[in-house]
Amino acid sequence: MKAVILCPGQGAQRVGMGKDLADRFPGARAVFQVVDDALGFKLSDLMWGGPESDLTLTHNAQPAILAHSLAVSAVVKPRVQPVAGAGHSLGEYSAYGVAGAMALADLARLVRLRGELMLDAGQKRAGTMTVVLGLDGAKVVELCKEASTVAEVVVAANLNEPSQTVISGDPPAVERAGELAKAAGAKRVLPIKVSGAFHSPLMAPAQLGLHEALKKVVMKDPEFPVVNNVSAKPVADAGSARSLLDQQLVSPVRWVECMQTLAGIGPGATYVEMGPGNVLSGMARRAVPGATVITLGTADEVTKFLEAA
Repeated sequence: MKAVILCPGQGAQRVGMGKDLADRFPGARAVFQVVDDALGFKLSDLMWGGPESDLTLTHNAQPAILAHSLAVSAVVKPRVQPVAGAGHSLGEYSAYGVAGAMALADLARLVRLRGELMLDAGQKRAGTMTVVLGLDGAKVVELCKEASTVAEVVVAANLNEPSQTVISGDPPAVERAGELAKAAGAKRVLPIKVSGAFHSPLMAPAQLGLHEALKKVVMKDPEFPVVNNVSAKPVADAGSARSLLDQQLVSPVRWVECMQTLAGIGPGATYVEMGPGNVLSGMARRAVPGATVITLGTADEVTKFLEAA
């Protein structure tokens, strides 16, 4: 089956995630063990037993979602023929993992560090994020520029769908942009509970540490093109992947364009979301009308897929 691989980002975590996979599939269980060993503690215990307050911390949630996505991949990848892939923010790392560009242990440590750096940056300069619904993304970009000052910045951080954009930055600027969005006709403006202003200039301190870590990690060319968040174009070589993952931390996630690129690469392919939740599956159905979309996150979903494959 020709497939476009989709890997979810932060926010998809939940207590109990992946336990049914580990219980049913030895290949999935082995992935969680490798991640536990790489990190030096039982992340799987936190994933399966909580508490939720600890699991949702950025430096725990990111490797947990990565582990879940790659556990699914370990079980189902022999039954699919990926023509392309993409991941939302953290999910881009998972996509490179599915594509064999980095070893699982290296990926787990890299993503854990990414989360720690992002958390630290958020503690040093408090930031926030808000989702704007019912307003064109290009308009939201304009309003963010209008709401920003030299001292207080807000940017469009996640362009998820044509009428769903997440803004990110200094709280006063985010609030101003939200009010401008309401005045411009946005249906809803909803704050998001996060530990920092992700995908904004406020993450620049975190980018410094991530840059050094990316320089040291061993990367190979991905087995299939991975559409990156920064330019929304396919990446086929390790050098470009490394550079774009570096830039990603302070750049917007251009998910609308990513989906357009994927649709062009894999016409007729099945979209397969690997990991917890089904947010990207819903976006795929709306972005590519008529496409076949499969969510693979639970043991039952994986079993059903394997029986039908």
